[in-house]
Amino acid sequence: MKVKKYDVFVIGSGAAGRTVAKACVKGGLTVGMADKREYGGTCANRGCDPKKVLLGATEVIELSANLMGKGIKAVPGISWKKLMQYKGQFTLAVPRTTEEDLKTLGISLYHQSPKFLDEQTLSVEGKTVRADKIIIATGYEPRNLHFKGSKHLKSSDDFLSQKKLPKKITFIGAGYVGMEFAHIAARAGAKVTVIDSGKRPLKAFDADLVEGLRSYSKELGIDFVFNAKITKVEKARKKVKVFYSKKGKLESLASNVVFNTAGRVPAISTLQLEKGKVAFNENGIETNDYLQSISNTGVYACGDVSDKGLPLTPLSGIEGKVVAINVLEGNKEKMQVPVTPSVVYTLPNLASVGYSEEEATSRYKNVEVKFESVPSWFNARRVNAPVYAYKIILNQRTRKIVGAHLLGPNAGETINLFAMAIGQGMTAEQIKQTVFTYPSWSNDIKSMV
Repeated sequence: MKVKKYDVFVIGSGAAGRTVAKACVKGGLTVGMADKREYGGTCANRGCDPKKVLLGATEVIELSANLMGKGIKAVPGISWKKLMQYKGQFTLAVPRTTEEDLKTLGISLYHQSPKFLDEQTLSVEGKTVRADKIIIATGYEPRNLHFKGSKHLKSSDDFLSQKKLPKKITFIGAGYVGMEFAHIAARAGAKVTVIDSGKRPLKAFDADLVEGLRSYSKELGIDFVFNAKITKVEKARKKVKVFYSKKGKLESLASNVVFNTAGRVPAISTLQLEKGKVAFNENGIETNDYLQSISNTGVYACGDVSDKGLPLTPLSGIEGKVVAINVLEGNKEKMQVPVTPSVVYTLPNLASVGYSEEEATSRYKNVEVKFESVPSWFNARRVNAPVYAYKIILNQRTRKIVGAHLLGPNAGETINLFAMAIGQGMTAEQIKQTVFTYPSWSNDIKSMV
């Protein structure tokens, strides 16, 4: 069989993969690329971008509900069908325009998940391709759940593409995706239950602020079931029933649809990495500081699928640039993870950057923790926001900000100022001396520190 030869072959067409492919082809290398799904990656097609479009409509609901009777006469309703059509304006053209852009650059495109045949050879679309460098940028995919009836579960893709919003929805998993979708669905009119094996939602975030979000979520009408182990799922004609054990007692709940939001894992299961001698673990491809496979020097990994970074979209492009430099110029660029904020786009937003209270306490001899709930502050009062809180962590000796955790309106934007402050080593006094517009959410950070 004839073998197609490339200098570089990229697996995955998200931000990381496209960054490498474009840089390499512009650097004079021949490049092939494969993706088993729509070109453009998860974020643009079925992740953060379409989710944020849906969030926009629910922001109107939240603001109107908070200001009901204070100048607002009625809370508007959501037409799920029209909202889905609007979302399509942002997503439907992504695969086509992405492919056209890549083809214009001279990149050969394949539409299947490749499989390693050996260290430098892949099988894709029934063809054999060989490359000097193979870049794995396949991202994350939903975690499979293993219990009887799990085939009846829907995915996050299904939630973002459903034409009609079910009346009753259950989400299995109280992480980013489960909590964000629960808020969207509840404000759009669904009765929502979130079930999780842990004792609280969003275990990666500050426990005090998460408790504030959980409490407000319950006021919104979202039911929670924690410390629950799913035993099976059964599908009837119109309902899906989830059976779970809690404190030794078997219980169940029924809804129109059940979504698997129990987290995401590296999308590597179909690549046959063993044949390519590519080492991996539960966090992804095992790489060195150059994002090069520790077991196959002809392979690099970037984006969520690398075990060196955080599974956050802003880092994917950075990792892609690092890999491109190392492919084009030899290993000269080490991956250094910058200060990276993260946000849960519930309403209110939950945002975090830097060290947690526990991490800071273990790292520094003395820390100062400023934790307060402040719905009485002007910015919260003017929109009648019921939840507004912060926890700021200072190194007591240097007075530098080392961690910031926010819960409230606009937290997803305000956290960026703290990311910049931590990255630049700013002290509380330097922030207080900075002039911000007033009255603004940004100006509030001077009172937080």
